[in-house]
Amino acid sequence: MAKEHGGTSDPARILELLWREPGHGDARRGPKQGLTVDAVVRVAVELADADGLEALTMRGIARQLGVTPMTLYTYVPGKAELLDLMLDSVYLEMPRGDRSAAPWRRRVEAVAHENRDLYNRHPWVATMSTARPPLGPGLMTKYEHELAAFDGLGLDDVEMDAALTLLLGFVHSVARATLDTQAAARDSVMSDQQWWAANEPLLTQVFDPARFPLAARVGSAAGAAHQSMYDPEHAFAFGLRRILDGLAHLMSRTR
Repeated sequence: MAKEHGGTSDPARILELLWREPGHGDARRGPKQGLTVDAVVRVAVELADADGLEALTMRGIARQLGVTPMTLYTYVPGKAELLDLMLDSVYLEMPRGDRSAAPWRRRVEAVAHENRDLYNRHPWVATMSTARPPLGPGLMTKYEHELAAFDGLGLDDVEMDAALTLLLGFVHSVARATLDTQAAARDSVMSDQQWWAANEPLLTQVFDPARFPLAARVGSAAGAAHQSMYDPEHAFAFGLRRILDGLAHLMSRTR
């Protein structure tokens, strides 16, 4: 699954768009009354949620809004800027409960689940490269909120940022693997169980358990436990526990 790249837009223009006043969209510049940048982004998110970023085009968004593609470009300069605006908008809309009184593990778990829920609501977010993320209000609000889960744990500022980066990277990797698994099932029109049932007889003809004893034993045990090659729920729960245990060890050392 190819990655879409945000962060390639003109810095000055995208920052102006990202930090626009709520509801602002230069409606006067287009022939359709009421059309704003917010409306364009909202429709783009809806289309991406339904069909993915690969199917998202400026022409398709214009058609949905009832305007010409050229009109659309008076609101958003291009797809690179649109992707940045879409990503920041879904960041800004993430639910954020006040967990300041909760134990630290509960706070960090909440950050992980909030981001996993984001990927479930908007799977296309997991396909975007965020090496140079849009520095908009959504991202900064998200970053401020999530850092609070690590505040007061005895970590210095660099460790807080690193711990959050580790957690978010883990959640993203599980989301990507889940999307890949779903795509494989969709493209092959087979579930994992059906795929293994069809291919296991062929595998037994070429696979020698005596040559790969660990792979045979561990692979069989994992496959029997998960009833598939990959179980996203197990991967998420197992990985999150290990990250929390690692943070507890780091905190004990700093104290």
